[in-house]
Amino acid sequence: MHGTPGATPPPPLPTDRLRFAMPPMHDSVEDERRHRKERLAGALRLFGRYGFEDGVSGHITARDPEYSDCFWVNPFGMPFGHVTVSDLVLANSDGQVVEGRYHVNQAAFTVHAQVHAARPDVVAVAHCHSVHGRALSALGDLLDPITQESCAFYEDHALYDTYSGVTVDAEEGRRIAGVLGSGKALVLRNHGLLTVGDSVDAAAWWFLSLERSCQVQLTARAAGRPVLIEHRQAVATREQLGGDLVA
Repeated sequence: MHGTPGATPPPPLPTDRLRFAMPPMHDSVEDERRHRKERLAGALRLFGRYGFEDGVSGHITARDPEYSDCFWVNPFGMPFGHVTVSDLVLANSDGQVVEGRYHVNQAAFTVHAQVHAARPDVVAVAHCHSVHGRALSALGDLLDPITQESCAFYEDHALYDTYSGVTVDAEEGRRIAGVLGSGKALVLRNHGLLTVGDSVDAAAWWFLSLERSCQVQLTARAAGRPVLIEHRQAVATREQLGGDLVA
């Protein structure tokens, strides 16, 4: 908009005429299921674009809106970038396929199922072996509050400080869920990252942000001694940016 010098500027628009995108409301469970599956397939393809997959490792699971003990998940061995809605598999809490054409990775699903069981508020769980997440996990460190983005995880993520190989038993999954507690993310020592959210979008965004925050922390430490954001400001920033609606 170009105005004449000295001219009166136009009045501000009423806020009720401005659009603000919110999560959609669904008229039926079928619509909600379709939406979750579309977002899940999209998140997997995005993770593939970012290079988060490593062999057959890595999953995102999404709780079914009707069958709360069943979860949609990517097929075992299918590249993230190839996954479509029709490829997704529905598995029960024991990892048994109840809908779909493919197997699921039992080791990964064991952890996801236990996290879902411990956190009924969680719709989606994301876990991948991303490069910078694995690098930070190899140090056995948490994120420090050194940037605005890392403050979203301040006192809201934890370290699972053990490594026992490929997880295949429910007890290990329960221990991981217990360490996660009510938080949004875990650093699994010598392993990688795990995030949760009340939507697929939230869990996927927390993983993206956590991975990049790991990269920033490792880069800053390599360059010198990062300056920490003090506790009160870190908490205030988390309260502004750390909710699933923001994600």
